[in-house]
Amino acid sequence: MNRTVAVLGPGAVGGALAVRLCLAHVPTICICRTETATAMQYAGLTLEFHGKTLAAHPRVVDRLEEPVSLLLVTVKAPALEEALDRIDPASVTHGAVLPLLNGLEHMEPLRSHLGPRLIAGSLSHFQAYRVGRVQIVETIASPIVTMASEDLDQDELEDVAALLRNARVEVRIGQSEKRVLWHKLVRIAPLAAAMSATGRSIGQLRDDSEWRRRLEEAIGEACAVAEADGVQLRVASQWAIIDQLPDDLTTSAARDIAAGRRSELDAIVGAVLRAGERLGVQCPTLAGLAANAGLQ
Repeated sequence: MNRTVAVLGPGAVGGALAVRLCLAHVPTICICRTETATAMQYAGLTLEFHGKTLAAHPRVVDRLEEPVSLLLVTVKAPALEEALDRIDPASVTHGAVLPLLNGLEHMEPLRSHLGPRLIAGSLSHFQAYRVGRVQIVETIASPIVTMASEDLDQDELEDVAALLRNARVEVRIGQSEKRVLWHKLVRIAPLAAAMSATGRSIGQLRDDSEWRRRLEEAIGEACAVAEADGVQLRVASQWAIIDQLPDDLTTSAARDIAAGRRSELDAIVGAVLRAGERLGVQCPTLAGLAANAGLQ
């Protein structure tokens, strides 16, 4: 049986997962631009966390044209369209596609391009950044992948989960695609907007009573949009998660904006605002945070 896993976009998230998969003896292919592929073919990938350095040499290609059991899509939203050109849809005809992007709106183009083998996924309890092309540093190294699918049956989902669990990634099976995506989005959208606007960490925002009030309002608005979309979520439950996060945690969108890189702020915050407009739910506090962060 083909147990090969392909990783589209071996950046901080994809690269860290690729190292774990390789060290678990799972055949792993990384798909990336030619210049990154050249560097990885020479040096492999290294993953640093808790004072340890792990090294792996996954196969590297600039276009996937062979069958795989699982395709992990770990590019950020602004790069998705270009990245999909690197995938021959026939390679996942009998496999599964698991995107770990933030937001809601990536599911439709993925299903349109790659066919009906899609899993909705979210990644939590993880923070990392890439140093150069082949070195990744994890600051929070306990990844949890939550997933659900309208396309795959339970046995097929469990097969995908087993591949990732073999690589020491905790996997949870969610109730529905929408719930998996909204559960993370209702908290990360306000946090990404606030961090992008202020440059503050989660601890600094939590400890500021005014910012905590604004975030509670924005999370409440996002939960109202999710409820209008058929997913009931509680603000208190979201704050219970936020209160457990490390003080120095920041979102990748905020870090990208601070560094002058393209960010996924529109795919995260804009997705909630567009869904609210479509469903007739106003989000004045979240819209204000988005405007302060420079999102038009």
